[in-house]
Amino acid sequence: MWKHRHAVTLTPDARMVPFVKPGFLERIGLHRPELRAWALYDWANSAFVLLVITAVFPIYYQTVAAAPLDPNHATEIFARVTGVTLAIVAIASPVMGAFADTLGIRKLLLGVFLGLGVISTGSMFFIHKGDWTLALILFAAGNFSIAATFVFYDALLPHIASREEMDKVSTAGYAIGYLGSGLLLIVTLAVIQMPDVVGFPDAGAATRASFIVVAVWWGIFSVPLFTRIKEPARLAVSPSVRETTRHTVMNLLQTFRELRTKYKQALRMLVALFVYNDGIGTIIRMATIFAASIELPQQDIIMAVILVQFVGIPATFLFGWLAGKIGTKNSILLGLGIYCVITLVGYVMTSALEFYVLAILVGLVQGGTQALSRSLFAGMIPRHKSTEFFGFFSVFEKFAGIFGPLIFSMMILMTGSTRDAVLSIALFFVVGGILLTKVRIEEGQEAARVAEEEFSRRLEASAAREGYA
Repeated sequence: MWKHRHAVTLTPDARMVPFVKPGFLERIGLHRPELRAWALYDWANSAFVLLVITAVFPIYYQTVAAAPLDPNHATEIFARVTGVTLAIVAIASPVMGAFADTLGIRKLLLGVFLGLGVISTGSMFFIHKGDWTLALILFAAGNFSIAATFVFYDALLPHIASREEMDKVSTAGYAIGYLGSGLLLIVTLAVIQMPDVVGFPDAGAATRASFIVVAVWWGIFSVPLFTRIKEPARLAVSPSVRETTRHTVMNLLQTFRELRTKYKQALRMLVALFVYNDGIGTIIRMATIFAASIELPQQDIIMAVILVQFVGIPATFLFGWLAGKIGTKNSILLGLGIYCVITLVGYVMTSALEFYVLAILVGLVQGGTQALSRSLFAGMIPRHKSTEFFGFFSVFEKFAGIFGPLIFSMMILMTGSTRDAVLSIALFFVVGGILLTKVRIEEGQEAARVAEEEFSRRLEASAAREGYA
C-alpha cells in the first residue's frame, strides 16, 4: 500500500507504486485512503455550493429575507455583495497561499475557514422575513469561507497524487460532489414542499432548517481530509513573526516572477482558464435567470438544476477516463466545443424541453472541464509551492466569475436582447480554447519536476548540515 514517506521526499511517481490489480476504486482514481479523503471534501462542500449559492438560499433571500425591498434592488445588492466577496478572496488568495506554504499550515487554514463557513451557514437558521442585512452578512461570510478553503484544498492535490493520477482524482472529486449535493437537494426540496410531513409548521421553517443540515453536512464530511491527509512539508523554519512575514512576502514575489519566467506554460494555462472560465461562470450564474426571463415554469427550472447534478456524475468520471485516452488538454477543448453548442441552444431556446436539453449538455461538460483544468494546472507547478500557485489560480478563477456576468449584462444593454447576450458567451470558449492550444503541457511538467528536484536537494543538504552541526 502506498504511504507518505519522509517529509523531504515528494509524492512518488506512478512507477514507484507497487502493481495492484485494477479494481473499481483504482479505475476512478480513489484507490488510496488519502485520495478518498480528499475527494470526500468535494462531497462535503458541494452541499453549500448547490443549496446556498445556487438553489435554495437565493430564493429564500429574494422572497423572505429581502421581501420589504424592491425586487430589483434586492437582486442588485445581492450581486454586489457576491462580487465584492469574490474580489476580496481573489486578492487575498496569493498571500494566504504564501503563508500556508511557508509555515506548513495548509490544513490549519483550511480548517479555520471551514469553521467560519459552517458557523455562518448554520446561523442562517435565524434569518426571518425582513432580515436582509443579516442574510447578506452570513452569505458573504459563507461565500468567502468556501472560496478560501478551495485554495488550500486544491493545493493538496499534487501532494497526494502523482501527475498520472491527478486527472482521475480531480474528476472523481467533482463527480462525488455532484452526487452528494444532488441527493441532498432532492431531499431538501421535498421537505420544503411538504413541511408538515416531517413536523415543520411551514416551508419557511423547513428552509431555515436546511441551512443547519448543510452546515452539519459540510463539517462532518470534511473530517476525513484532516485525519487521512498529512500536512506537506513547510518551505522554511523562521525564528520570528517578522522573519516569517518577510520570508512569505519574498516567496510570493518570487512565485509571481517565476510564473512569468520559469513556469510560462502554467501562466498560459491561467490566462486560458481566465477566458473560458468567464463563459462557464456566466452560464452557471445566468442560466436560471435567463430561463425565468423567458417565462419558463419554475418547477422545470428546478428540475433542470437537479438534472445537471445527476448527468454530471457519470459525465465527470467519463472526462477523467477520456483524459487518459486523448489527453487532458484535448478533453478540455472538447468540453469547450460542447459549450459553444450550449450557447447556440440557449440562443434559440423557447421551451422547457429545450431547457432540459441545455441542462443535459451542461451536465456533460461542466464538472469535467473544471476538474481537468484543476489537474492540468496542478501538474505544471512544483508541489512544495502548490498553495501559492493555487492562490494565483484562485485570482484568475474568481475574477473570471466577476467579469463574465458583467460582460453579459453589458451585452444586454448594448443589444437590448438577452438572447444576443447568450450567444456572445461563445466567444469566451473560442478564444479560451485557442489560448489553451498554445499551452505546452510536457514543457510545463518538466519545469515543475526540475524545481521539485532542486528543492529536495536543498532540503537534504540543509538536513545534512544540521546533522553535522
